[in-house]
Amino acid sequence: MSIGLLSLIVIALAAAGFLIGRQLALSKAGGDIRRLHSLPGYYGQTVFLFTAVPALLLMLLWLLVQPLLIETRVTSMISAADIPDGSSANLVMTDVRRVAEGIDLILARGQLGETDIAAMRADLADVRSRLAEVGVAVGTNVKPGVFEAAKAYRDLSHGGHLALTVAVLALALAGFGYALSRIRPEFRARNVSEGFVRVLLIAASLVAILTTVGIVLSLVFETIHFFRLYPASKFFLSTTWNPKFGGGSDLGIWPLIWGTLYISVIALVVAVPVGIFAAIFLAEYASKKVRAMTKPLLEVLAGIPTIVYGLFALITVGPVLRDWFAQPLGLGTSSSSVMTAGLVMGIMLIPFVSSLSDDIINAVPQSLRDGSYGLGATQSETVRQVILPAALPGIVGAILLAASRAIGETMIVVLGAGAAAKMSLNPFEAMTTVTVKIVSQLTGDTEFASPETLVSFALGLTLFVFTLGLNILALVIVRKYREQYE
Repeated sequence: MSIGLLSLIVIALAAAGFLIGRQLALSKAGGDIRRLHSLPGYYGQTVFLFTAVPALLLMLLWLLVQPLLIETRVTSMISAADIPDGSSANLVMTDVRRVAEGIDLILARGQLGETDIAAMRADLADVRSRLAEVGVAVGTNVKPGVFEAAKAYRDLSHGGHLALTVAVLALALAGFGYALSRIRPEFRARNVSEGFVRVLLIAASLVAILTTVGIVLSLVFETIHFFRLYPASKFFLSTTWNPKFGGGSDLGIWPLIWGTLYISVIALVVAVPVGIFAAIFLAEYASKKVRAMTKPLLEVLAGIPTIVYGLFALITVGPVLRDWFAQPLGLGTSSSSVMTAGLVMGIMLIPFVSSLSDDIINAVPQSLRDGSYGLGATQSETVRQVILPAALPGIVGAILLAASRAIGETMIVVLGAGAAAKMSLNPFEAMTTVTVKIVSQLTGDTEFASPETLVSFALGLTLFVFTLGLNILALVIVRKYREQYE
């Protein structure tokens, strides 16, 4: 039974429990709703919750834990002789999973039966050809130990799935019966239902926190795995990025950091002044009619997909910069460059800065403006000396958001700046960023067992730490220069 079908059965049982619980409460009250502590619907909700929630939680926990237990069990079955030179147990487990998948396909197509699979030996049968017939590719001949591990993996997976089905249905039926047994007129069903809702709200509020913790932990663990295979000193100190799948890679991070910072700085140089000036105009100088027309048009930029910006950089901005500036000045001949990506990314970031800054400036109390005008200040002096200092925390936040957006951008860089990992001051040369290389290292049929793939997690963790430092710096600046107003 599939997980989706099992979930539907549990939900259908819970829905039936809602109707039965509601009717049971009314019948026990003799049809007089006034004798019930809670409304009839709350009794039905109690049955629904006791039926569905524990069963679905068990299913979720089971699906998280079962693969880990099976992987540990099957990995212990793989001997050192089954691991080829230059490989690892993780790569062998990848073959185990593929072989197990192939066995399922062979059985599904009726080519062999269960008894045939149980009696098959890898040293006597061409398992690799059998798997190829059902579309499962294995890089090398399947060793007997790997084949036996695959059969054990498949048996454990199917047994675990069957046990999951039985356990979930048993728990759902148990919750169904328990909830029905508690229904009586004096039962405080409303309190139980609202308690479930309270727990649900708390869980929803913890989702963001737990997601962040999960992301950080996954990056940390995989980064530790990477540094076990590749020296940290070479990663942090080398100025060469030259990955080679199969060995001999040079994975220095500094060319990627340099490209990321270079493109981001150019983008912010374009976006921050234009965005802040646009926000000041819209908030302080523009009439209501002009503001109503201009702000939506400006915010349209935020809704344009980044792939469109990338094509704009590749087809329009890049050739213009090459023909008008790079070639005449002898600085380059390529349309893909740091300047191309930076300019287009800056255009994309303008609404992020202007919209938030406009909202913050409008939130400054009108009494501050009136007081400044009463002291004889002009409008420009009021903007410069009163409004901008009062709105500084929000403006810094807008700039920080734009910086984070620039650091994490990928598509514009791929199409506008190229993929060359190098360190150069020439803004008309092609370079790349951390995010682009994260994507490129994970593209294709790769496994998380080689340094060339695991380096993506180290790059991601480095980018996370860098962004976190940027946030802390912004908080320090805001706290130092923020003005408090009653």
